[in-house]
This record gives sequence, C-alpha cells and structure tokens, in this order.
Amino acid sequence: MNDGKSDVWVEAGFTELARAGVEGVRVEVLAKNLGVTKGGFYRRFADRAALLEAMLMHWREGRSASIAQQTSLDGQEPRERLRAVIQLYSERLNPEGMAVELAIRQWARSDESAAAAVASVDAARLRHVAELYRATGLEAEEAEAQAFLFYCFIFGQSLLFVERGPRKRSQLVAKSAEKLLD
Repeated sequence: MNDGKSDVWVEAGFTELARAGVEGVRVEVLAKNLGVTKGGFYRRFADRAALLEAMLMHWREGRSASIAQQTSLDGQEPRERLRAVIQLYSERLNPEGMAVELAIRQWARSDESAAAAVASVDAARLRHVAELYRATGLEAEEAEAQAFLFYCFIFGQSLLFVERGPRKRSQLVAKSAEKLLD
C-alpha cells in the first residue's frame, strides 16, 4: 500500500533498521516510537514481512532514482558531473543514510529479497557511473572498471576515520577524486 500513513511506518522502519538492524524492526517497537497502536500498522500492512518488503522496495526505488538524477548530465561535461557526484557523497556526509545502507547490506547477507534489492541498486549505480565514464571516451570495459573503482572509493572513504581532522580528510578526498577523474 502506498498511502502517506504507510510511508510513516516505512520511515519508522528505516529509523529502527539503522539503529538496531532488521531484527529491531518490530511492529511493537515501531508503534511505540510512533505513539500509536499496533492496529494502525495492521490496517496498512498484512504483517511484518509486508513492511520489510515495502521498505526494500522504497529503498531500491529511491536509491535507483537518486543515482539516475545525480548522474544526469543536464548540459554538464561528464567529468564535471562525476566530480559533482564525488563531492555530493564525500563532502555532505549522511550518517543516517549510511547507517541504513549498511544495515540493508547486513540484512542482505541472510535474506534473498534484501540481497536482490542491494544487487539491483548496485547494478544501477555502476551502470549510470559507467555511462558517464563512457561519455568521457572510455571503452565499455574500461568504463565499467572505472565505475567499480569509483564506488569502492565513494563507500570506502565514508567508512574511514582520518586521524588528522576534517580538513586533512577533505584534502585526501580531493586528491583521490582527481585520480578517478584522470
């Protein structure tokens, strides 16, 4: 079901997923967090499994739409668009978004539906970034390899703690990003 009230449950599910993993996404917990009864949940979802499926669908569609929009050239040169995507993911750290991403990836290790959602999002991310690299003149195979490195960098840099502070981190990210744009 895709009404506004279902979205509230899905968003509450993501909050709890980021906090406690998929095991923490329980109807009782969500109802308490929302200040409502469990009955409200069951008017929107048949069961917990239906909520989890709605969460995966929402995440998959949202991530896929975001990367399509973020990699759209809209008159920009491909390297400038790649630079903008790197800046988006490295300068504006999103701890909540990363917590959800990591929790879904953990969930995917033991659940086929979650694994399929992650595979779909990863494929979309790689495909769109590879298209940008192809637009710079790279052959398809080289563009795919470069897109793979791009995402290894995007996600890897977000997980690293740089001991010498945010300024040093920004400098490292900028120098590393230039390597991806050469």
